[in-house]
Formats: sequence, structure tokens, C-alpha cells
Amino acid sequence: TREYFPTLRVAALGDWISHELFGRGEIFELMQDLHAATGEAVSIALQNDVYMQYIRVIQSVHPLRFHTEEGSQRPLTQSATGWLMLATHSDAMVDKLVRRANIATPRPQDRQSLAVMQERVARCRKDGVAYAENIPLVGGATVAALLPVKVQGRAVVMGMGGTIARFTKILGR
Repeated sequence: TREYFPTLRVAALGDWISHELFGRGEIFELMQDLHAATGEAVSIALQNDVYMQYIRVIQSVHPLRFHTEEGSQRPLTQSATGWLMLATHSDAMVDKLVRRANIATPRPQDRQSLAVMQERVARCRKDGVAYAENIPLVGGATVAALLPVKVQGRAVVMGMGGTIARFTKILGR
């Protein structure tokens, strides 16, 4: 009946991965700075097939917030971070990914038309950033930007999410 409890060294086993992927941690420092300035949730996401996957998340400190788990996934069509990831692909690949993401989206009302997604992707390409309200959650807003790094040749997106009311103040709208 011997019982074991892992030490903190076990928790540190995977620490090298973040540094290998993102260098000396400047991106994580940027996340911390953005979070400190706004109190909003800040995340780093990568594309995983027809999904965007959150690989690092700092949760919002506000009483009214939307919680996102590290490692969780969302269809590319369901968030500003996904739209920005789509914008890094050719039009033909965007068409293919949107169709496949819609198949993977269980609720028909959450599926996005190809025309709407092409419009969103074009706006992302033009602006270099993405902004969304009420997607994926009613009352929520997300702003996202591509980072100047790639992970295994894939785009990396940093996003910040909170309520529309707070984003109105942050963005000066």
C-alpha cells in the first residue's frame, strides 16, 4: 500500500517544450503584459486540423468572464483567432477548411456560410488583425493578432477575450 505523490520536478518535465517552441519566453512576457494592462483573458492558439487549439491561456480576473481551458479546441469558424488562422491559407484551402469545420460543428445554427467566412478572412488579410463580437459566446468579444513566429511552419495567434462592454472601452469605440 505504498503511496506516491509526484514532486514539482514532475510538473517541470514539459517546461522545455514552451521554450523550444517560443524561444526565451518573450511571447509569454507579452501575454503577461497584455493581461496586466487589461485584466482580460489572453491566449495563444495554433491550428489543429479544422480547429484552433489554445496552447496557453491566462484567465481573466474580471467577475464576469468567459473561461477557456488550455488544450481546448474550437472550430476555426467560431472565433476571431480561427478567422485569422484561416487568413494565412490560400482561398482554395480556406474553402476546404470552412467546409470541413462546418461538418465538425454539431449545431447547425453555429455553422458559417462560405461567403461570410470569405468576407471575414478578406478583412483579416486587409487589417492584419481580427475582431469578433458574440462569437463564440453571446456578449463576448475577441481581438486577435498573428505573432511573428511560426511553430513547425504553422501560424501562431494571440487572442484576448472579454465582454463587449469592456472591449468597447479598451478599443475606444
